[in-house]
Amino acid sequence: MEKTNLPNAKRSLIYGISSIVTACCCFGLPGVVLGYLGYKEANKAKALYAENPDLYTSVGNADTGRVTSIIGMVLGTIFILQMIYALISGSWQEQMDMYRELIEQNS
Repeated sequence: MEKTNLPNAKRSLIYGISSIVTACCCFGLPGVVLGYLGYKEANKAKALYAENPDLYTSVGNADTGRVTSIIGMVLGTIFILQMIYALISGSWQEQMDMYRELIEQNS
């Protein structure tokens, strides 16, 4: 019997990698959402693999998708908490000025 790729493994990997990128670049919230979706897809893939491991390959993609999704959710959550703290403490403008200066220096 020929083995096939695990159905949700590639999708979980894509969501996981996208969650890390968007957590760092898009103020955190998209990273948390994509990380959650990737984590759910990885769990589906792992459950499917556990039912019949002889039918599927690429379980490593599901594992990697799970790890990258967790990293994206953690990074996104940290960034969201930082934004909430900046808004509550009144240092929002100072942080935005700091980010603007960093961007201008790297341009």
